[in-house]
Amino acid sequence: MSTAVSPSSGKPYGTARVCRLWRLSRATLYRHRRPPAPEPPRRRGPVGPMPDAELVAAIRAVLADSPFHGEGHRKVWARLRLRGTRTSLRRVLRLMRQHDLLAPARTGSPRGPRNHDGTIIPDRVDAMWGTDMTTTWTSEGQVAVFVAVDHHSAECVGLHAARRGTRFEALEPIRQGVRRCFGAFGKDLARGLAVRHDHGSQYMSDAFQKELAFLGIESSPAFVRAPEGNGCAERFIRTLKENLLWVQTFTTVEELRQALLEFRETYNATWLIERHGFRPPNAIRAEQLSPAALAA
Repeated sequence: MSTAVSPSSGKPYGTARVCRLWRLSRATLYRHRRPPAPEPPRRRGPVGPMPDAELVAAIRAVLADSPFHGEGHRKVWARLRLRGTRTSLRRVLRLMRQHDLLAPARTGSPRGPRNHDGTIIPDRVDAMWGTDMTTTWTSEGQVAVFVAVDHHSAECVGLHAARRGTRFEALEPIRQGVRRCFGAFGKDLARGLAVRHDHGSQYMSDAFQKELAFLGIESSPAFVRAPEGNGCAERFIRTLKENLLWVQTFTTVEELRQALLEFRETYNATWLIERHGFRPPNAIRAEQLSPAALAA
């Protein structure tokens, strides 16, 4: 159409005029005119005992059976190994990329050194927990969701939902974690534990800090304007949103609270942690704690 000659002016209509009248982007037109990209060169050598088509079917089965959304190629590779299918990590990545099975990810901008550079991962469980808050919606309105996560094992030790995000509600995941991991609730019971939190009003309040001191917990606020210092809790919140808060709707706050408790058990039992050899948080705690501590 752009090369057609106008009967009134005797000149071609042109690409710009045709795209403007058809409300079509010229970049889209040029992209469709471009010849298809050649197939990327494949790795030399034998394909392996399982052809690509069968391996893609196995990958799709792993993704369909997983109770989580947004698992990357590393965890898919680990789950394949658990099912007895041994293949290379790069092959799984290539096939998931070719068939559009990779989880969506955001690319961040490069940053220089910051105050939080280092590690926030201790070498044992119950040495540091991270806590934070997010929000979601129910038919009753906006709801605050509080979390508490162990920094070593990535275990969710507490989850709570409330209509109001007050300092008293922010303490509930910590109380759940103390009862869950220390077997009771009392003065100086959790001595040796630190809690990482941001500078939100709930966490810096006198009530929150006094209860931490009563339990023997050290308060460990993150650096100001450095959310990476509370990265364990932030990463868990992302998993919680992608697998529960963004994919299900809830009528009441109580219904959401019950769903959070169910998600906590599913996450701790089946979510794979790469730095621990693709094992779930429950396995890490069971490995580190003695049988007497687990029985308590």
